[in-house]
Amino acid sequence: MKNHYRVAAVAGVVTLGLGLAACGSSNNSASGGSKPAACPTGTLTFGVEPYDNASTLIPAYQALATDLGHQLGCKVNLQITESYVAEILAMKNGKLDMGEFGPAGFVFASQQAGAVPLASFADSNGQLSSYTAGIWVKKGSPIANLQQLAGHTLALSSTGSTSGDWVPRYALIQAGVQNSVKTEYAGGHPESLQALLNGKVDAAEINSQEEASATAAHKFDPSQYTEIWKSQPIPNDPVCVSGTLSPAARAAIKNALLNAKAGDFTSGKTSISSELDFTPPADGKVMVPVTKAMYSQLFSLATALGLSSKDL
Repeated sequence: MKNHYRVAAVAGVVTLGLGLAACGSSNNSASGGSKPAACPTGTLTFGVEPYDNASTLIPAYQALATDLGHQLGCKVNLQITESYVAEILAMKNGKLDMGEFGPAGFVFASQQAGAVPLASFADSNGQLSSYTAGIWVKKGSPIANLQQLAGHTLALSSTGSTSGDWVPRYALIQAGVQNSVKTEYAGGHPESLQALLNGKVDAAEINSQEEASATAAHKFDPSQYTEIWKSQPIPNDPVCVSGTLSPAARAAIKNALLNAKAGDFTSGKTSISSELDFTPPADGKVMVPVTKAMYSQLFSLATALGLSSKDL
């Protein structure tokens, strides 16, 4: 298996044109009148990384786009990008105005595309929510820790994933077994779990978000498996804007994100909170402001792993 950190494509590009309501004045629109501060060209393009199947992500993020539409007066093109790196390059090349990046993806989005973090998802206490990476084995397996993974197969999610690549790989390095574990990229978090369920590997990376969603869908029974390693909390995905947007546009988009309500993040049975495994606070405010400094551990991790722009 290639031991590089290039990002693998895990879903097709899906673009949705969404007509949004006015920002600041109900008389503004994408088709006429003065253009709102958030989108002086008349449109905003919002990218989302393919951390799950597009069929699952589309309804969840349509709900978010609809909520933004109550405050931003422009047409929004929602894109579920074909890969983590495609989202970064799209912003770098001026094709995305805003995007939700995974924590690891944000490192390169910041360095290569000038992405500016605005907000992320709040936990029940109104603080920045987080998740964990984990490595699981079948219950009764003789593998009880990372050192005992030596000589065995381990399914990782996809290259460039924070919890499915960077964090567990660094854990293997710290345990001194990075060269003796047979790692395989499954293609995504659901696929990594499936590899373990189907007995194709001895162990698999399953992050807390995948564990929660698969358990709720009755696709995974944690009681039949053992988590032999768990990471420290990883801050949840930042929603960023391109550094080329004006200060007024950034402020308008940030304000819209911070005023989003819990009920606006759900479409049918699909919600962003269930996908990212966080419980919004009781006051209904789903998002909190974030800064680059809040993701400093990921920049440090990229340095520790020796990653650079060439890894794009």
